Parts: sequence; C-alpha cells; structure tokens
Amino acid sequence: MKEMNVGVLGATGAVGQEMLKILAERNFPVRSIRPLASARSVGKTVLFKGEPVPIAEAKEDAFTGLDLVLGAAENDVAQRFAPHILDAGAVFVDNSSAFRLREDVPLIVPEINPEDAKWHKGILSNPNCTTIVTLVAVAPLAKESPIETMIASSYQAVSGAGVAGMRELTEEIEAGLKGEAYAPKAFAHQIAYNVIPQIGSEQYLGYTSEEMKMQNEGRKILHLPEMKVSCTCVRVPVLRSHSVSVVLRTKEKISVDRAKALIAAAPGCKLADDLKNHVYPMPLDTSDQDLVFVGRIREDLTSDRGLNLWCCGDQVRKGAATNAVQIAELLL
Repeated sequence: MKEMNVGVLGATGAVGQEMLKILAERNFPVRSIRPLASARSVGKTVLFKGEPVPIAEAKEDAFTGLDLVLGAAENDVAQRFAPHILDAGAVFVDNSSAFRLREDVPLIVPEINPEDAKWHKGILSNPNCTTIVTLVAVAPLAKESPIETMIASSYQAVSGAGVAGMRELTEEIEAGLKGEAYAPKAFAHQIAYNVIPQIGSEQYLGYTSEEMKMQNEGRKILHLPEMKVSCTCVRVPVLRSHSVSVVLRTKEKISVDRAKALIAAAPGCKLADDLKNHVYPMPLDTSDQDLVFVGRIREDLTSDRGLNLWCCGDQVRKGAATNAVQIAELLL
C-alpha cells in the first residue's frame, strides 16, 4: 500500500484533532504528517501516534510535497487554499461546505456512494455531519425503494459548534449551580437546560442553512434529485453525538420487519430497536465510535408507505473526521 505525505488543515480544532487520532487508529499509511493551522498556533504541537508534532502555518506554499490534505477549517480557509493544494499535486478531502454542491466535486459517504470518488478532479467533499448520520441510517431503505419525501428533526450536540460549544455548555452549568450569570458566546442563547431551534442562518422560506443541507446534500449522495426534505435542526444540551428523528415515505412500501433487516445488515449501521427492554439509540451510547445506531422503527400513521425511525451518531467522528479518512482510504 502506497504511503502518503498527509497534511491536516485546521489541525488544532476539534475535527482536525480527531482526524489525527483516526488516521492513527485506522493505520492509514502515513509517511509523514503535517499539521497546519493559523500563524498564532505556530510553535505549538499536536499529538500523532503519541508523539508531539510541530504545527506549521497554513499559507500558500505550505502544501509542497503533500499527497493528501484533510480539511477541517472553515469555508473561507478551504476556498483560499484549495487552488494551492491542487497546484502542489495533492488531493483535498474537505470537511467544509465550500465545495459540496459543485457539480465537479464528489460528495461522499463511503457506505453509500463510494463509486462517486472515481471521478474526482482533486477535491472531494465530506457532507454535513447531520446529513451523514441520517443518510447512513436511511440509505439501506433507499436502496430497497427510492425515498420520495423525508421529514427530519435533529437534536444536535454542542460539539457541533466545536470546542467552544462544549466549553460553553459546561461553564453555563457550573455558573448556574453557583447562581452566577453567564453571557453566551458560542450560541445566541443559553444552551444549558435549554434547546435552541436554530442552527445556521436563514436561507430559504424560513429554513436555515443547516436545514437545507439535508435535502441538497441528500439528493446528491443518494442520487435522488427529486427527493423532498423538510428539516428542523435544534441545538440541545448534549456534549457529543447528534440524534435525528426521521419520517420517510418510499416509492414502494417497506414493512417494519424488512426495514429492520435491511438496517441490521447495512454497513455502518447498528440496529438498536427493542422498546420493551428500553433499547434504542442514545447519544451516550453512540459517542466516540463510528457506527450509526438506528431504532424506534415503526410504521408512519399518516402514510401507507411511510416509516418512522430514530438514529444517533457521533458527529465529530463519523459525521466528520472518520468519514473524511474513509474517503481518503478510497483513494488508496
């Protein structure tokens, strides 16, 4: 297997650090590793395979000699450096939303559409974390019969907003216990003991940018250009692992038993569906691992071709870092 010189753009953030961890965990053939971040991080180190590695400044000439760059930075950073990554001869697997809907860029969930990686032109995109968790759960059903409509409500952990989101929840709880005031910074409102029904900015007919990703990215990944999705994204006071409630309608009816069998056999899924014994997907059970747990599978009472399900997955790992490394593995 060919060894690669690998760069991680945004190596100091939650997803970047997780990428370094997963590269080592999955024994990705790394010849050398180059963590890249802003100038203020130069002089610091990150750990890779237990060893400290110095951080290099992300700038135009920082990609020379690299074969692969994993992107864990914001859209503007990804857009700024993508041409320089390609000029250096490296392949860019990007976790931002900058390139996801470009027609010349594959948008990949390896359990669903690995074949799309074959036509990349130097950039491959990692989907939105909630989209990944949801689609891994519903893809086995879409293969059985195309999904026509999907109604989704997400319950998204604060780690979706990075280290700052996790810190804010913890500090707000601590402040509340002491009776102290705490001014929110990472979120528009207090998140401790609260839920916030807005993630992203308004984009279309009152739907936020985060909510529209489920339809726009889902259509591309599942190869279902006519699929209609109505989504509500909610931030909840959970540290890690997103949960999603899904109501879907397929072209042909899929029975509950058949749906359970399909999901149980699907790559990347774990069936957790035993209501009598209180077995169902929960954030605590799904954190720090890569499977999407799926349960509460039942007929939709409003449609004769509908199913309801509940899924949970670690959005830092499978929803971001692990999926990106899996995409890189396709390139091998």
